[in-house]
Amino acid sequence: MSTISIWGQLKEDFSQPILNDPALNSKIELFFNYPGVWALVNYRFAHALHVRGLKVLARAIMGISQIITNIDIHPACTIGRRVFLDHAFGVVVGETAIIGDDVLIYQGVTLGGVNLDKGVKRHPTIGNKTVIGSGAKILGDITIGENCRIGSNSVVVKDIPDDSTAVGIPARIIEKGRDKNPMAHNKIPDINKELFIYLFKRIKILEEIIQKEHDGTKTKDDELELIYKSYLESVKE
Repeated sequence: MSTISIWGQLKEDFSQPILNDPALNSKIELFFNYPGVWALVNYRFAHALHVRGLKVLARAIMGISQIITNIDIHPACTIGRRVFLDHAFGVVVGETAIIGDDVLIYQGVTLGGVNLDKGVKRHPTIGNKTVIGSGAKILGDITIGENCRIGSNSVVVKDIPDDSTAVGIPARIIEKGRDKNPMAHNKIPDINKELFIYLFKRIKILEEIIQKEHDGTKTKDDELELIYKSYLESVKE
């Protein structure tokens, strides 16, 4: 992560909604509608105090910030430049987390730990230009590479290499090479839907084989057939 003065960081923090949110119509809105920006501003000051040994004061600042913004950022964590917390309610960033530059984080994201050991790195490292979808949980001392996409509500517990898309519980890598549009979460494949379609079709084939072996007919349960067709219609793209 490149270095810059705290005032330069604050200027960049305030510029991110202007660059990334088409809903912003006036700079005045920054003061009333962007809690993620204010959480970052409070963090910048608290972090500066924390590294100078004023840890209790730093924690107090972030405690007040949490009450106001509903965003929990530990002052000891490391957050890079041009990070944008979009909507941001419910975001949690743990003590030893490291967030790179140009990272986009949506609401409800947790960068959490999986143990209670003190003095060790317990939280994830997020590479530059990564996008983390709403509700995603990234847990433990793992590394998310650069230019990655983490799907909404995914739970990531293992390292993710650069230029990857990961989804699911637990998250699995589904493709390499990210879409040029960082907001294109609608293009992330629905692996649960694909699995259900496969299972339905597989069960259908097995039922037909069993029916043919028993009586040589192809009797169908009308009600189940209707449910099956309705499901397939509901998941069509």
